[in-house]
Amino acid sequence: MHSVYARFNNISATLSTCMMVLLGAIACTSLLFSADPKGDITALSGESRPRRYGASGRRQEFAFVNFNVTADLTPLFNWNTKQLFLYLGAEYTNAQGVQNEVVIWDRIVRRKEDAMVNVEGKNSYAFRELSTKFQDISPAHYTLKYNVMPWVGVLTYGEAARTTEPIPFPNAKDRVS
Repeated sequence: MHSVYARFNNISATLSTCMMVLLGAIACTSLLFSADPKGDITALSGESRPRRYGASGRRQEFAFVNFNVTADLTPLFNWNTKQLFLYLGAEYTNAQGVQNEVVIWDRIVRRKEDAMVNVEGKNSYAFRELSTKFQDISPAHYTLKYNVMPWVGVLTYGEAARTTEPIPFPNAKDRVS
């Protein structure tokens, strides 16, 4: 005769196996859904200004970018979507030939009702070049990217919008020497 402990162990093992199979099926079926969100990035302009940076008080140029982002991200929401992480990035090549990508704005979208994004603003994060100035830097492409965070399964990444023409960096009014 089996003890109460052995019967409880068998039942809990069966239930946990069924739960893992169900979660695996959910994760696999969420990969079958493909969405193509549409977005647009316009009215990019800005300026660069020298500022003091860090404890040393070293002067460095910071870029301030104004942008207008519109995107319809509702196709990304399905029964397995917990939230979306959106971010606007600037991709450029510096004077040494190094490809850089800098995140200048981000947002978390938790509900499908909030997935129609229409933002007119400026960068939320410090946008600076390590060489201390934006001189001799190639124009930047701006991209709106997203990360779908599911309840169960793999994180998926994608791009909702990209500027067609690169936007040149503005010259500083007062160059850093």
